[in-house]
Amino acid sequence: MKLLMKKGHVYLIGAGPGDPGLITVRGRECISLADVVVYDYLANEQLLEFASSHAELIYAGKIGGAHNHEQWQINSLLVEKALEGKAVARLKGGDPFIFGRGGEECEALVEAGISYEIVPGVTAGIGAAAYAGIPLTHRSVTTSVAFVTGHEHQEKDDTEIDWERLSLGSGTIVFYMGIKNLPQITRSLMEHGRSPETPVALVRWGTRPEQQVLEGTLSDITEKARKEAFKAPAITIVGEVVKLREKLRWFDTRPLFGKGVLVTRAADNAGEFSRLLAERGASVFECPTINLVPPESFGELDGTIEGLSSFDWLVFTSANAVAFFFGRLAAKRLDARALAGCRVCAVGPKTAASLLPFGIRPDLVPADYKAEGVVAEFGRMEMKGKKVLFPKADKARDVIPTALDEMGAAVTAPVAYRNIIPDGIPEKALQALEEQRIHCVTFTSSSTAENLAEILGENRMLRLLEGVKVAAIGPVTAKTCRELGLNVHIEPQEYTLEKMTEAISDFFNVQ
Repeated sequence: MKLLMKKGHVYLIGAGPGDPGLITVRGRECISLADVVVYDYLANEQLLEFASSHAELIYAGKIGGAHNHEQWQINSLLVEKALEGKAVARLKGGDPFIFGRGGEECEALVEAGISYEIVPGVTAGIGAAAYAGIPLTHRSVTTSVAFVTGHEHQEKDDTEIDWERLSLGSGTIVFYMGIKNLPQITRSLMEHGRSPETPVALVRWGTRPEQQVLEGTLSDITEKARKEAFKAPAITIVGEVVKLREKLRWFDTRPLFGKGVLVTRAADNAGEFSRLLAERGASVFECPTINLVPPESFGELDGTIEGLSSFDWLVFTSANAVAFFFGRLAAKRLDARALAGCRVCAVGPKTAASLLPFGIRPDLVPADYKAEGVVAEFGRMEMKGKKVLFPKADKARDVIPTALDEMGAAVTAPVAYRNIIPDGIPEKALQALEEQRIHCVTFTSSSTAENLAEILGENRMLRLLEGVKVAAIGPVTAKTCRELGLNVHIEPQEYTLEKMTEAISDFFNVQ
């Protein structure tokens, strides 16, 4: 007897215009539920990070008419995967029902008897206009807007666009996919009564860090676009509201807009720094030069945990040390109560903040975040005979344990985690370096700089970073960079990611 397989379900999800932060809450949830994700060229690949580890990822996009999959093949693919009983996320740029051919895909699903859900998205016309600082409607300018395809079906003999009504009846007109046909669009509007002096804006890669905006009028925008080699994907905004961009632009006025920044932190730690830079407009390329892994043996660390009550001080120099130490504490079925009677020193506000979720408020946070600052603070205390636990990375500097030992303290410094070098760097980061799209490289520790030189080879690194500004988080890291042959251009006064971000922004603002 043949068993009938249960049919799957398809989510048609609007991925938004490009900025991954514009995905809806429901859209993100549906991506995480999917067994298969079928995604477009215009869907930001960062959204794939929300997919489960077992999900099958299928690219089905097209660039300038070059189809990876024809539309009928995409329809068939959705049906095929759903008939296998799988949950399918169809991730489409913008909104599925605004020039997204979502209706055609739904028809195929209906004919196959497959259930589906539409998850609306921010369409490019709205998102790109907003990020360009152009309100599509404005009480003092216009109260109407029309969305029009600039690329009609090739099999049509006659246009379905009523150019006369469009030209004279709509305040703002937004054309999708119209760069190739820009000469015909502008000519048709002017021939049907729209003034040649009507403002026009072309917005390419709207909402992304690489967004470009070109302004002109119906009479000259085609020539301007030709001279600038302005290419798709872009939308065309026609109307008096374009003039408001001069006052309302915000996205491309941020201090790091148009700057490519290479972040070399460990993958687990890069997110916060990348977010800080992106908020200031940078195009961030994550290039982890460190992998954080457990020690080869927990024997030494476990031994100190078992004798934790005998220590007077516990010193953490990073949030990584905190995470690995408390992770091991939990593995031993212990918690913060095991630290009773032991005072805690945290080097830097981030390390101090990382202790709070474990119920620990450090007794000491030195004003100077360097190892030398820790030594200076302990130098004001009586340390003779004190027992100090210093969980560390395998390649940590020995400044603190050596100095405390000289003060008469008994220091135990077990390895809590190791810094290992990745096999290579991400292809996107390497391509950005090769194409000279990186304006600043950031190093947040000596290891990040040394490891990048190890991965690329010192000579190749120097070649790729020629002309690139170097930002080092502090004097120790800066010294390492100079020893590798790099010039250091940016060094914050305080050794935090926030201050480093500010220093990078200030540097490029005065260039």
